[in-house]
Amino acid sequence: MDFQLDDIQTQIRDMTQDFAAKEIRPVASALDEESRYPEELVKRLAELGLMGMMVPEEWGGTGVDAVSYAIAIENISWGCASTGVIMSVNNSLYCDPVEKFATDEQKKRHLAPFASGAKLGCFGLTEPMSGSDAQHMNTRAEKKGDKYILRGQKNFITNGPQADAIVVFAATDPSKGSRGTTAFVVGRDAKGYVIEPKDKKLGIRGSHSCTITFDECEVSEADRLGDEGQGFKIAMGTLDGGRIGIAAQALGIARAAYEAARDWSLERKAFGVPISQHQAIQFKLADMATQIDAARMLTWRAAYLKDKGVRHSRESAMAKLYASEVAMRVTTEAIQIFGGYGYVTEYPVERHFRDAKICEIYEGTSEIQRIVIAANLLKSGPFGALGY
Repeated sequence: MDFQLDDIQTQIRDMTQDFAAKEIRPVASALDEESRYPEELVKRLAELGLMGMMVPEEWGGTGVDAVSYAIAIENISWGCASTGVIMSVNNSLYCDPVEKFATDEQKKRHLAPFASGAKLGCFGLTEPMSGSDAQHMNTRAEKKGDKYILRGQKNFITNGPQADAIVVFAATDPSKGSRGTTAFVVGRDAKGYVIEPKDKKLGIRGSHSCTITFDECEVSEADRLGDEGQGFKIAMGTLDGGRIGIAAQALGIARAAYEAARDWSLERKAFGVPISQHQAIQFKLADMATQIDAARMLTWRAAYLKDKGVRHSRESAMAKLYASEVAMRVTTEAIQIFGGYGYVTEYPVERHFRDAKICEIYEGTSEIQRIVIAANLLKSGPFGALGY
């Protein structure tokens, strides 16, 4: 791939960086402290064409590539990780599967308003008793005439309290295992769609999540996404793209923490000189910067392959795994560089530390990423194992 950004990618980089610096960063701390949903920022994301970036313009999106999307998510998350994941879920987990598997009639209702940002979407796969084990879910969808009756719960649903619709997965034929799973698009106004109280979380507190209960919830056959039994395939393909967004979010968090630590090291003095002159601090900064750059290259590679229409399960898993673990290492070292000041809320690095942790968990834990990577390595040829 060419590491030189093209004109569109450069414009998106500059626009999102400027927006994050001027409008997002000044309110990020307050959003976290108050656990406040950034409603005005989400509206601005829509105005800037950032809520359906990879969706073609004919369906309300911006029609740019996945590399541009990764760049934008990194910059928005650099400003505020909560705002970044709200944007990521709508783009990657809602719009992407609807664009790929919906009919044109469904796209008019379920894609165009969401890609434009007029409405907000979410994604329901995880359940109270089946997170990483997505093949065995308890949510059921029973066919009755031209309707399905959904029964079950999905939890930790990012955007759930605010979302206008959810892409949800349910077993239509449990005897078939993963081949008996079907996807649906369900609006929040559907009978039996119950939004439970929002979760109280360690980090990304401005991004709200909740459990959604389907209590004899009626869904029209016209709102089924794809064919019966195609749901698991839809879910796994969606997560391949979604993991690029989370890798980019982790990058934004890590870069924000690194920059704060670097700047602090130039100001804070110990033993009569700025701590940046001490080799122990210099080594930390060098490692932090190197790991962030490496994570970005993995993320851009996965995005590049997605743009080429090439299968990228392994590359997305590698990017998500490495970037999320880099975010934890970098934010931990940033607190160490700040010393006691890093542990108090007056400074941003403790927030970055709390925000970083979830990147190792949602859209597949680090352990699941390693399983995906290993499975792909063991069935690939000698050159495929090296990624070229």
